[in-house]
Amino acid sequence: MRRAVVFGGAGFIGTHLLTELGRSGAYDLLVSADIAEPERAVEGVSYRRIDVRDKIPADLCPGVDEVYNLAAVHRTPGHDTHEYYETNVTGAVNICAYAAQAGAGRLLFTSSIAVYGPEETAKSEATEPTPKSAYGWSKLLGERVHQRWQEADPARQLVIVRPAVIFGTGEKGNFTRLAGALKKGMFFFPGRKDTVKACGYVGELVRSMDFMLSRNEPFTLYNFCYPTPYTIEQICDSFGRVGGLPRPRGTVPLALLNLASLPFELLDALGVRNGINRERIRKLVVSTNIVPQTLVDVGYRYETDLDKAIAEWKAAAPQGRFS
Repeated sequence: MRRAVVFGGAGFIGTHLLTELGRSGAYDLLVSADIAEPERAVEGVSYRRIDVRDKIPADLCPGVDEVYNLAAVHRTPGHDTHEYYETNVTGAVNICAYAAQAGAGRLLFTSSIAVYGPEETAKSEATEPTPKSAYGWSKLLGERVHQRWQEADPARQLVIVRPAVIFGTGEKGNFTRLAGALKKGMFFFPGRKDTVKACGYVGELVRSMDFMLSRNEPFTLYNFCYPTPYTIEQICDSFGRVGGLPRPRGTVPLALLNLASLPFELLDALGVRNGINRERIRKLVVSTNIVPQTLVDVGYRYETDLDKAIAEWKAAAPQGRFS
């Protein structure tokens, strides 16, 4: 029997990870360490309120074998620059110090494809990181902190995963908003239909984590997304074909979208938060063309594709709603 602590365990990915760790029957103690309360508590998990910006209590998970660092400030735009570094870098330092003190032998860190920067060209793990945002830089620095932890003791095992957009039950992010807009007949393609949006199902992400840890390599870094470079049009087609949602209503020129966002930016500046601005619109039209080359090279077998994943999500969601 093993023991594991998941930092950020109350969040979307953390909840799915803890659910699968519990189902495996391989653990006699699972601890979620998070500053937030879980929206859906997993049976058998011990929930502790922990702020990773502070020193981690040594008694958090006695006899811990595995540490998962999912804790992050990630919404961009949406935070001041210093907030990304305080959580994503200082948090990495504190979690690695805790793992070293507690004697944990395995550590998995969720980084981000933001380390590659916003470019149209395909990017594999061999691509040199060129982050352009505070979030991307903080995640790249977080990777370096975890690598130093592993290098300090060759017996330690470190897995770093760079996930693309992850979707599934409880996500409340890009795919949930897209499904909601399609259902209401309010979605238009922003500027173009061929924008590549690397993505992956949360259940597949968790399976890939287990697969990579099971290989027992001292250090592994891999991108996570489907190997097919799905475009926004193909994603909408899948929601229509499998999810029964209406097709997009057409394409709106980017210049018109930017113009329409100006009043919302003014409202945001006045304190009326709404999340609509030109930076978010720009993210919609720039491809995230990520290649999961390492997963392909080591023989990982995907259990889902986009259609199957959306079908599973719909079946698992309350009343078949994408929420």
